[in-house]
Amino acid sequence: MIRDSQERPHERLDVWRDAMALVEAVYRFTSAFPDSERFGLTAQMRRAAISVPSNIAEGAARRSTADYLRFLSIARGSLSELDTQLQLAIRLRFCEAEATTWQLLDRTFSRLNALIRALDGPRNLREPETAYESPITIPE
Repeated sequence: MIRDSQERPHERLDVWRDAMALVEAVYRFTSAFPDSERFGLTAQMRRAAISVPSNIAEGAARRSTADYLRFLSIARGSLSELDTQLQLAIRLRFCEAEATTWQLLDRTFSRLNALIRALDGPRNLREPETAYESPITIPE
């Protein structure tokens, strides 16, 4: 039963709603996986999917923007993890993802990135990326 009380702040976010719909899609998608994957890819995909709206909600409940951004970053990492796992499941031919699942994943990514940009804003302009130089020397 869904409660009738007033919405929490995170429940008003479109990105949270999309992430919740994505969790449902992942549960439907993984229900067709082989039983041998119950504790493998099925469990990992479900945990990654659940992590996205959970971290959005937890971040929204924090008192500082920095905390909020940190939890949104974790949500984005979980979304990337889920994307990789979805591609792997398809490569392993466990199931075919519906186009709507991919669209939902893409829309969640877009909205999450937009929220992060809006919160991070111009106050935290980042320096342009520079070439990464490893501190580890390669023996010749």
